[in-house]
Amino acid sequence: QALTLSCLCLPSPLTAWQKLKQLNQFPDFNNYLIFVLTRLKSEDEPTRSLSGLILKNNVKAHYQSFPPPVADFIKQECLNNIGDASSLIRATIGILITTIASKGELQMWPELLPQLCNLLNSEDYNTCEGAFGALQKICEDSSELLDSDALNRPLNIMIPKFLQFFKHCSPKIRSHAIACVNQFIMDRAQALMDNIDTFIEHLFALAVDDDPEVRKNVCRALVMLLEVRIDRLIPHMHSIIQYMLQRTQDHDENVALEACEFWLTLAEQPICKEVLASHLVQLIPILVNGMKYSEIDIILLKGDVEEDEAVPDSEQDIKPRFHKSRTVTLPHEAERPDGSEDAEDDDDDDALSDWNLRKCSAAALDVLANVFREELLPHLLPLLKGLLFHPEWVVKESGILVLGAIAEGCMQGMVPYLPELIPHLIQCLSDKKALVRSIACWTLSRYAHWVVSQPPDMHLKPLMTELLKRILDGNKRVQEAACSAFATLEEEACTELVPYLSYILDTLVFAFGKYQHKNLLILYDAIGTLADSVGHHLNQPEYIQKLMPPLIQKWNELKDEDKDLFPLLECLSSVATALQSGFLPYCEPVYQRCVTLVQKTLAQAMMYTQHPEQYEAPDKDFMIVALDLLSGLAEGLGGHVEQLVARSNIMTLLFQCMQDSMPEVRQSSFALLGDLTKACFIHVKPCIGLQLTPAEFISVCNNATWAIGEICMQMGAEMQPYVQMVLNNLVEIINRPNTPKTLLENTAITIGRLGYVCPQEVAPMLQQFIRPWCTSLRNIRDNEEKDSAFRGICMMIGVNPGGVVQDFIFFCDAVASWVSPKDDLRDMFYKILHGFKDQVGEDNWQQFSEQFPPLLKERLAAFYGVSVCVVVGGITGECAASRSRCALVEGG
Repeated sequence: QALTLSCLCLPSPLTAWQKLKQLNQFPDFNNYLIFVLTRLKSEDEPTRSLSGLILKNNVKAHYQSFPPPVADFIKQECLNNIGDASSLIRATIGILITTIASKGELQMWPELLPQLCNLLNSEDYNTCEGAFGALQKICEDSSELLDSDALNRPLNIMIPKFLQFFKHCSPKIRSHAIACVNQFIMDRAQALMDNIDTFIEHLFALAVDDDPEVRKNVCRALVMLLEVRIDRLIPHMHSIIQYMLQRTQDHDENVALEACEFWLTLAEQPICKEVLASHLVQLIPILVNGMKYSEIDIILLKGDVEEDEAVPDSEQDIKPRFHKSRTVTLPHEAERPDGSEDAEDDDDDDALSDWNLRKCSAAALDVLANVFREELLPHLLPLLKGLLFHPEWVVKESGILVLGAIAEGCMQGMVPYLPELIPHLIQCLSDKKALVRSIACWTLSRYAHWVVSQPPDMHLKPLMTELLKRILDGNKRVQEAACSAFATLEEEACTELVPYLSYILDTLVFAFGKYQHKNLLILYDAIGTLADSVGHHLNQPEYIQKLMPPLIQKWNELKDEDKDLFPLLECLSSVATALQSGFLPYCEPVYQRCVTLVQKTLAQAMMYTQHPEQYEAPDKDFMIVALDLLSGLAEGLGGHVEQLVARSNIMTLLFQCMQDSMPEVRQSSFALLGDLTKACFIHVKPCIGLQLTPAEFISVCNNATWAIGEICMQMGAEMQPYVQMVLNNLVEIINRPNTPKTLLENTAITIGRLGYVCPQEVAPMLQQFIRPWCTSLRNIRDNEEKDSAFRGICMMIGVNPGGVVQDFIFFCDAVASWVSPKDDLRDMFYKILHGFKDQVGEDNWQQFSEQFPPLLKERLAAFYGVSVCVVVGGITGECAASRSRCALVEGG
C-alpha cells in the first residue's frame, strides 16, 4: 500500500511509469489500487482518483490475466462504494465499472445491471447519483449489447426504470435519466419504441426545467427524435418549434448550441418547408444573432492581434492532411469545377475547431437557404443592411458571414444586389480588423462563380488584385483565408486568369519567403490549383523561371519522411501536368525521388509484415502521393518519360503496388498504369496480365477499368486472349444498380474500346450492355476516349445488328449527344441509322418516329437526314420509348 501511494506521488512521469511497470509484476498490486480508491479516505481525492485511473488502464491492458479473486474483489469494491461522498471518486468508480464491462464482462458480471438499477432506489442521494453515473457510461459504451438477446434484453426493464426518474427532485439525476434514454434513440431500440409516447410526454414536462444540463439533454433528445421518429413529433411540431426558438437563445451557450442543431436536422426533413415557413420571421433574426463572435471566441482566436506573421506556428495548430488518391474522371458537358463532391465549405474559423453556436447558426442558415431559396430573403435583407454597414466590427463581421452562408441557396435572388455588394465586400478586404478581412475573403469566394460570369474588368480584376494583397497580409489567419479564397477563384476563372499570370506568380512566390509552416501547406494548394486551372498556359519560360526555383528549393529541403512532402508532391503533380515539356529540366530528380519513396515504403511494409514486433507499419500515404506525382509526370511529359522509366525499376514496383492490401494504393497504381500505357507502352507491355480488382472498392475498380481501356488501344487485336477475362466483369458492373456515374462512364468507354479492337469477341454480348452503355455516355464531352468507344459500338453493331434492335432509341439518343464527330465516325452513324430505317420500311419508321421528343428528332434530322423511331423485336414491335423513356425523352 505504501509503495502504491509512493508511486502515485513520484515527480517524474517516466519514473512513475517505470515504478508502475515494476509493481504490475505483483498479482495483488491491483488490489492495493482499488483499496486506495475506495477505502483510503485519509488520502486526498485527486490521489485516490489517480489510483483508480491507473487501475482502469491496467484493466484495459491486462484484465484477462487478472487472477479471479483479484477481479472479483475489484468488482465488489466498485459496487460497494459507488455512493462515495466525493463526486470525483463516484465518477472514477463509474469509469472503472464501464471499463470492466467493456472487456466482454457484461455477460460475465450478471449481477452488475440489476444491482445498479436497484441502487437507483436508494434514499441516499450519493448512491443514486453514483449508480446513475455508472449506468450512463455503460449506456454510452454498450448501447447495442443492452438491446440484444445476449443479455436477455435488459433494456426492457431499464428504459421504464429510467423514465421514472425524469421527475426526480435532483436536477443531476433528471439529467442522467434523460442522457441514458437518449443513447437508444438513434438505434431505435425496441424497448424505447414501445415507450416512445411516455418518453415524449416526459420530455415536454421537462421543457422549462431550471437546470441547463436538463434543458440541453431535452433539446438533444428532440433533435434525435426529429431524425428517427418525426411521425411522433408532427402533431406537436408548432409547440416544439416555438420551444426551440426560445432555447436557441438560451443564456447557457451549451443549451443554445444543442437547440440550434434542431434547425440543421429539420432542414433535412421533407416537411421542413411546410412546418417552418410561418416561423422564419422569428427564426432568421435568432440565427443571424447567433453568428456573432462571442467574447470567448475573440479571446481564443486572438482577435485583437493584428500582425502575427512572424510568430512560428505551434505543431498542434497544423491539422493532419490526408491525400485524396487520384481518380480518373471524364469531362462532361456544361460542367464547371465546383469541387462540391470533395470540398466542404466551412466559415473561416477552422483554428477554433470546436463546434460552437456561431458555426452551428451559420450552417443552419446555409441549409435553410438551400430549402427556402429566395423565400428567405424578405426576412434577411432588412437585417443585412444594418449589419454590413454597422460601426461595430463584430456586428459587421457577422453580416459578412451571413452573406456567405446564404450564397449557395439564395444565389438567384441575390443577383440583383451583387453589383453593389461585391465592391463593398472587396472594400472590406482592407478593413483594419483581421477577422473582418478574413471573413470577407471567405464570403467573396462563395460568390466567385458570379464574379467570373461578369466582364473581367468589372469585378474579377479588382477582386483578384485585393485577394493577392491579402495573400501577403501581416495576419496569418487572413493569409490562410485569402489563399483558400484565391484557390476557389482559380477553379472558377480558369483561363480568364492567363493575362494576369505574371502578377499572380510574383505574389505566390513572394509568399514562400513570408509564410509560416501551416500557411505554406495552403500555398502549395493554391499553386497546384492555379496549374490545374490554366493548364499549358503556364508553360512559358518567364513563368517557369518564377515558379520552379522556390518549389525545387522546398523539395530539396524536405526529408523523405517529412509529411510536408504530401502537399508539395500534390502541387508538383499539377505543375508537371500543366508545364508538360516545360517540366523536363526538373523531372529527373523528382522522378527518382518518387521511385525511391515507393521502394522505401514497400520495403518497410514487407519488414513490418514479416516482423511486426520489431518494425512499425509504414505510412503508405508517402507511396500514394509519389504514385500520383509519377502519374502527373507521365501525363505532362508524355513520351519524354520513356527514358526515365527505362532506367528505373518502376514497373516491378508498380505491379507490387497493384496487389497492395490498401485500396488507396491500388487506386493510385492503376491510375499510373493507365498513364504509363499512354506515355510509353513499350515498358508496360511485357508485364500485362490483367484482372479487374474486386468491385467492392469503387475507386480502385474505376481506375483499373480506365487503365484496361488504355491498354486495349495500345494492344489492338493482341487483346484477344484477355477479352473473356475482363468482359464479364465489365458487363456486370455496367448493369449493376447504383453504380457511381464515374465508374459507369469509364466502364462504358472500356467496353467500347474492347469492342473496337476485338469486335468479333465482344459483339455477341451487345444486347446485355447496349442500353446502360448509351445512357452513361450521352453526357460525356466529345473527346478521344468517347470517339474510340463509339467506333467500337458501331463495329459491334456491324457484327451483331440484332443486339441493338431492342434498345435502338438509346443508341439514337447517344449518337445525338455528339456535337461534332469526326467525318468517318459521322459516316458510321449515318449508315447504321439509315440501315435500320431501310430495314423496317418507311411506314413503320414514320409511325414510330412520331412518338419521339422534338429535340432528338431535330438533331437526327439535321445531322443525319432521318427522323427518329425504332423497332423492337422486328417490324411490328412497340416503340422502346413507350416502355422505358430515354434521357432525351425525359428532358424533352
